[in-house]
Amino acid sequence: MSSAGPRNEDDVFQWSVMCPELGSAGPRIIYASFKTKKENIKLNIIQCYTPTNDKDEETKEDFYNKLQTLCDKLKEKDMTILMGDLNAKIGSDNSGYEEVMGRQGLGKMNENGEMLADFCAFNNMIIGGSVFPQDS
Repeated sequence: MSSAGPRNEDDVFQWSVMCPELGSAGPRIIYASFKTKKENIKLNIIQCYTPTNDKDEETKEDFYNKLQTLCDKLKEKDMTILMGDLNAKIGSDNSGYEEVMGRQGLGKMNENGEMLADFCAFNNMIIGGSVFPQDS
């Protein structure tokens, strides 16, 4: 059996040096910031579980407000990866979103897809899964 976590005190120390910041921005968002070899540049990983498309508007807006508050705290020069279950369909029509997504999405954009695309546009992020062809 293998473990990805620390196995002894030295491992715990090294982990805390590499990853000085772990946190949560609500029950659906966790993040970790890692030091990189580049001075003053971090790698930020945000893992989230977006409310499904059928949830009420207030729930979805609350989620994106919390996510935005977290992103506002991150430095623009840092590398940030947003991943998780985004519960969004962005489709293949990237009209108006050419800077944020490619044309390789599946289906038709739904409300959550539009919210995700707007969020990415505001934060200069790219929806990576839309750039490369998908298996049907």
